[in-house]
Amino acid sequence: MAKEETQAKTVREYRTEELAEAAGIPVRTLRFYRERKLLPPPRREGRIAWYDDHHLARLRTIAGLLERGHTLGGIAELTAAFESGRDVGQLGELLGIGWSEETPVRLTPEALSDYFEGEVTPENLAASLDLGYLAVDGDAIVHVSRRLLDVSSALVREGVPLAAVLETGRRVREHADAMALLFTELISAHIAPDALARLRPLAKSVVEAELTMAMDRLLASGGGAGTAAGTASGSGSGSGSGQAPSS
Repeated sequence: MAKEETQAKTVREYRTEELAEAAGIPVRTLRFYRERKLLPPPRREGRIAWYDDHHLARLRTIAGLLERGHTLGGIAELTAAFESGRDVGQLGELLGIGWSEETPVRLTPEALSDYFEGEVTPENLAASLDLGYLAVDGDAIVHVSRRLLDVSSALVREGVPLAAVLETGRRVREHADAMALLFTELISAHIAPDALARLRPLAKSVVEAELTMAMDRLLASGGGAGTAAGTASGSGSGSGSGQAPSS
């Protein structure tokens, strides 16, 4: 039965004029986008070009990004970055998580642009894809973590450049990997490796408590912005930034 339903499903296709009408643009604009490689090539049947719903979704994305102030050149670069990014099937393997606790978020390119107004550049997008915070799933973008997305968006709204948030996120991950290894070695050496999943919440509690106390000590010592500025000027790539991780 399921097989029959799958076979009964047909992919909707459009001729050039039909696609332009569905997208609400002139045919000449559609052809211009094709020439600029903003659209993937259509399926050819003799002299006829056939488009599908993926092409329609791309045209709507282009329109949405243009409304948000992106140029066609910038959209072309963003598109190239998306298409060279990891697909969602590779993301769990890259981060070693398999969506166990974090809640992934599906976004359109327009929604991502709204989260980080003016900061969705090809460079920042490439960094996010490289870190594995973002992956591509067809015409959608998937962010690995609702919590990281909300934190990074909040920091950008406060005035922190997204590039700085992403770089701090990269450094935070290095420290987080080291802490995870410490806890794993502790449990494996004194209990049993198979107890790690059961005792994992203890590791999270330790990290949260230690970070809270570290921030308390920093604030009590009058550190704050002065300490952060001193750290930044004192070493080009040293650790100790007070910024939170991002998307």
